[in-house]
Amino acid sequence: MEDKKETEIDLRVIFAAIKKNIIPIILVAVVFGVTAFLGTKFFIPKQYKASATLIVNNKANNSTTINQNEITAAQNLADVYAIIIKSDTVIQKVIDDLKLNMTYVQLSNAISVSAVNSTQVIEISMQHTDANFANKIIADIVKIAPPILADKVEAGSVKVISEAKIANNGNPVSPNTTKNALIGAVIGLVLMLAVVIIKELFNNTFKSEEDIVNTLNIPLLGVIPNVDVKEFNK
Repeated sequence: MEDKKETEIDLRVIFAAIKKNIIPIILVAVVFGVTAFLGTKFFIPKQYKASATLIVNNKANNSTTINQNEITAAQNLADVYAIIIKSDTVIQKVIDDLKLNMTYVQLSNAISVSAVNSTQVIEISMQHTDANFANKIIADIVKIAPPILADKVEAGSVKVISEAKIANNGNPVSPNTTKNALIGAVIGLVLMLAVVIIKELFNNTFKSEEDIVNTLNIPLLGVIPNVDVKEFNK
């Protein structure tokens, strides 16, 4: 019971210290949040995203009869097509076609190719600080890739669903200024709480009559009250 009581007293002291310093804590959190917001807005380059989508068919013909097995096979082909699109067979041709000052590895790493929600649909995307540059590359991939895919994978076909376009209505997709501002504010809040709590834990002064009795285990004979000097002089 004694340990529990001491813990409760310590928690009350900590909460009292936090309440006492609530204004500095909030101010530091706000400063960190504003700093993160401004830093993100003015110092982190904006990234734009361009993307296009293709659909994979298991059958190269135009038959309208498609069963579940063919859909599953087409979904598996989507992964194969993604590998081929990022291969040097396609990427190097894009570099040569657009006369890019980039290596195959650089461009391949900048491009993302993946099946959308494990379906037959493939999304090809790229993020870059220049929206038009990213869109130009995706557009060229969409132009170059289908005939190469049809030649390399004779078991299926691929068609363009949506041509290359800049995502998010032409607005940057990153960085997220609001998210970074909130993270900055939380970091400032946590740091200030840590400072207040650590400072309070290492504060060995007596704060009340109860502290004296509990710590020294001696009876309290009397208390000298705080006296207002102005009132005393009157």
